[in-house]
Amino acid sequence: MKFTDIFIRRPVLAVSISLLIIILGLQAISKLAVREYPKMTTTVIQVSTVYPGADANLIQAFVTSKIEEAVAQADNVDYMSSSSSPSSSTITVKMKLNTDPNAALADVLAKVNSVRSELPSGIEDPTVTSSTGGSGIMYISFRSNKLDASQVTDYIQRVVKPQFFTVEGVASVDIYGASEYALRIWLDPKKMAAQNLSASTVMSALSANNVQTAAGNDNGFYVVYKNKVDTTTKSVNELGNLIVSSDGDKLVRLRDVADVELNKSRDAARAVANGSDSVVLAVNPTSSANPLTVAEKILPLYESIKNNLPDAIQTDMLYDRTVAINNSIDEVVKTIIEATIIVLVVITMFIGSFRAILIPVITIPISLIGVIMMLQTLDFSINLMTLLALILAIGLVVDDAIVVLENVDRHIKLGETPFRAAIIGTREIAVPVISMTIALIAVYSPMALMGGITGTLFKEFALTLAGAVFISGIVALTLSPMMTSKLLKEYDKPSKLEERVNSTLTKVNNAYSYVLDLVMANRKCMLAFAGVIFATLPVLFNSLSSELTPTEDKGAFLAIGSAPSNVNVDYVQAAMAPYQKILTDTEEVQFAMTISGVPSTSQSLNVVTLKDWNERSRSQAEVLQELNNKAKVIPEVSVSGFAFPEIDTGEQGPPIGFVISTSKGYADLANVAGKFLDAMQKSGKFVYTDLDLKFDTAQMHIKIDREKAGTYGITMQQISATLGSFLSAATVERVDIEGRAYKIISQVKRENRLSPESWNSYYVSASNGTSVPLSSLVTMTLEPQPSSLPRFSQLNSAVISAVPMPGSSIGDAIQWLQDNSKELLPQGYNYDFKGEARQLVQEGNALAVTFVLAVVIIFLVLAIQFESIRDPMVIMISVPLAISGALLALNAFGFVGKAGATLNIYSQVGLITLVGLITKHGILMCEVAKEAQLNHGKNRIEAITEAAKVRLRPILMTTAAMIAGLVPLLYATGAGAVSRFSMGIVIVSGLAVGTLFTLFVLPVIYSYVASEHKPLPEFDENIKPIEGEINH
Repeated sequence: MKFTDIFIRRPVLAVSISLLIIILGLQAISKLAVREYPKMTTTVIQVSTVYPGADANLIQAFVTSKIEEAVAQADNVDYMSSSSSPSSSTITVKMKLNTDPNAALADVLAKVNSVRSELPSGIEDPTVTSSTGGSGIMYISFRSNKLDASQVTDYIQRVVKPQFFTVEGVASVDIYGASEYALRIWLDPKKMAAQNLSASTVMSALSANNVQTAAGNDNGFYVVYKNKVDTTTKSVNELGNLIVSSDGDKLVRLRDVADVELNKSRDAARAVANGSDSVVLAVNPTSSANPLTVAEKILPLYESIKNNLPDAIQTDMLYDRTVAINNSIDEVVKTIIEATIIVLVVITMFIGSFRAILIPVITIPISLIGVIMMLQTLDFSINLMTLLALILAIGLVVDDAIVVLENVDRHIKLGETPFRAAIIGTREIAVPVISMTIALIAVYSPMALMGGITGTLFKEFALTLAGAVFISGIVALTLSPMMTSKLLKEYDKPSKLEERVNSTLTKVNNAYSYVLDLVMANRKCMLAFAGVIFATLPVLFNSLSSELTPTEDKGAFLAIGSAPSNVNVDYVQAAMAPYQKILTDTEEVQFAMTISGVPSTSQSLNVVTLKDWNERSRSQAEVLQELNNKAKVIPEVSVSGFAFPEIDTGEQGPPIGFVISTSKGYADLANVAGKFLDAMQKSGKFVYTDLDLKFDTAQMHIKIDREKAGTYGITMQQISATLGSFLSAATVERVDIEGRAYKIISQVKRENRLSPESWNSYYVSASNGTSVPLSSLVTMTLEPQPSSLPRFSQLNSAVISAVPMPGSSIGDAIQWLQDNSKELLPQGYNYDFKGEARQLVQEGNALAVTFVLAVVIIFLVLAIQFESIRDPMVIMISVPLAISGALLALNAFGFVGKAGATLNIYSQVGLITLVGLITKHGILMCEVAKEAQLNHGKNRIEAITEAAKVRLRPILMTTAAMIAGLVPLLYATGAGAVSRFSMGIVIVSGLAVGTLFTLFVLPVIYSYVASEHKPLPEFDENIKPIEGEINH
């Protein structure tokens, strides 16, 4: 190809093209966003409805099922789960990846509104919220030695929380351990009975005397008076003086039948941070926000909040997710610099001339900076994926320049002048350089076409690499030839370093020639060897564990404590105290937080932050294992810690959620799920298992004697109102105190609702006004009931949450669950997955298809280039050889228990990358062999033997440069190290073993399979077509 001549003749043109690439890249750097992963939108919508005092069955029949039916019609729903528990219904709608969060929220809201009129009276309006579904990006604790939790909460609600919403990208701020103030009315059933007062009378008096009045204006001749009327009781005193009933001079005030106080509205969750009672704020970003920019804006705001706090309140930042992200990004940038330096050293060792080394080295900054311009054009960001691609690119982009340099250098040593050598050498090598560039781009292009999470993650990775390779191809054919003609000297007396390099490489070349001649003489042995390698591939593949992403050391983890379902928050808090002590006594732990009563009444959520990576010797996995072992000695509660999910997919809780669903009743379902749980515990594959459906909560079933009640003239409505006002803690009214609305809540004191016997002191008013004991009208039976009724996709369901044993992967666990469900689940029962496991099941084979596609595309590209179907088959033979090397390394590291030595998305991408890298060697050899056949009339064996010897040096140089560039990935530490190791080990081992095999196996296969090339037929323009007519 002669088009390269112009760049050698016109150096300014060649330099200008490279400068243009650099300038466009530099202007793009400042404009790109920095993220953890490529932008993906995960949306989880939650519909919560409160029906104070209602039991779970009532809520499921009249609330949950109604709303579920409507919401199921929304678009783009991945799955819907719900839980009906006493007093509340929660429906969680997980949308498909990259669904527009605003459209989804509007859609669900419209569906909920359509059934609002069908919900029971006395119910609070459903609240619909949208979030990313994962755990918050920040947890901040507030504590005080002088103020109680309600006072701290009041300060947070009034002063702190509103400030967080000024930050763009904050979706919600959850307050844990909070207890908002309310005016509490503690009714005394005996005093009410003594005054012959019914609950309905007291509630009616409260509602009638607490109303909001909009009294308009008085309009005089020239003056307007605005009216403000106090029609609510704004203080404890006013509320206590409220007249509930009057009969002549006999007045009964509220304080005569109840105690009134300003106290916490409910006591459902309590938070302890670093051993002291706290109120914890969790900041959740919106679905489309970038957590890094949100956190960056929150930190200065948090400092100003901290400085303005009253002396009585202290605060700590317990957990900041972005610390690990920033650390990870810094580590990758450091790796890029290390890789560049190592590549420089390796190239110097192979070339020996410091002038010549400039030629391949200059391609690194041009390609890496130039590709950033492409990122900007495609609206990508700087993230862990694009940075990983840049690390791989360092070894890749020097390859083309090395091949050009080596070929020109060969001609100079044969006696050509640098100018002539540059033109001749570049003409020879242009086609292989173009085809190697196209081959690499062809490998990555299928990755850009993938869907789902894997597609979202690797689209940017693939296109960054493809872009870098494309730019390096341009540089190798424009700038590199020009630089060889200017920088390389005529071949006279080489320097000492060059002499040493040349003599070493000559020895290597001679040794290789000797061994290759032996191999070509005994070709059948080599074929048998290749056959053995092919046969072992399936075995090597099947022996690997699989997971979506390897578990990283993020410097923080979660733990969930589960107590028996029928216990209250006091029990959970007391039971978790020993675990809190274990955490604070662990040297590596910086902050530890325990929230009792979250995610359900009998559970506790723990977030543990470890010290900085440099300040601790043990990894997160080691600390976690030790804490899980220590937690086993706590008898009252089962606690298990697990890592935060690697990729925030909107799933919460342990990595495996195994959902068993059926249309049958909960009793049958609990029985089947219980047997499955036993099998899981006996299997030895899981370190933690927990079933969310257990019949272990005591429910009082109350039957009313309607005959007797009717005789007294007592209606069901009266009994319902009495029990509601005594026990449900429902909101009666709201009053405004200093510009904020506070609830008025009625309930009997705790000593009057300790057990079923308490009902002996409850009274209902008969039609003649006398008080009748409620216990005389009802009979009670105790029966077991689940604490909540879960459903999945509108079917009754039970979820078994599990964490795999250390050393066992999520993939192995899923395989076990799928195999055993066939035997253990009866007909009419289905299974599904939640958590990280769901992602792995959905995405499992996506990369396998891409891998096949990449191989097919490369094959077709090579077939076009070589005008042969057989030559590409020879080149592709090195792919399985390289993969065998990679799988051997993964199996070896997996055997010794090294983290990341599994089949995960990173190692799979490494395998796809390997396809492109290893085919380059074959392209270089086969191109020379084809020329030798065409121009020198050699047969296949002579042609490939000569080609292998000529191309040994560039093959060794490009392999060494690529491997050297990836060495920093192998000893990476800190955040994100495991995934980098996963990708690095596959490419390094695969390329090293693959190159070794290629150098000997490929020539043998070529001698059997390759096409015998003959010149393409020529058409002579001078011969005129034959004319005339055909005689039949």
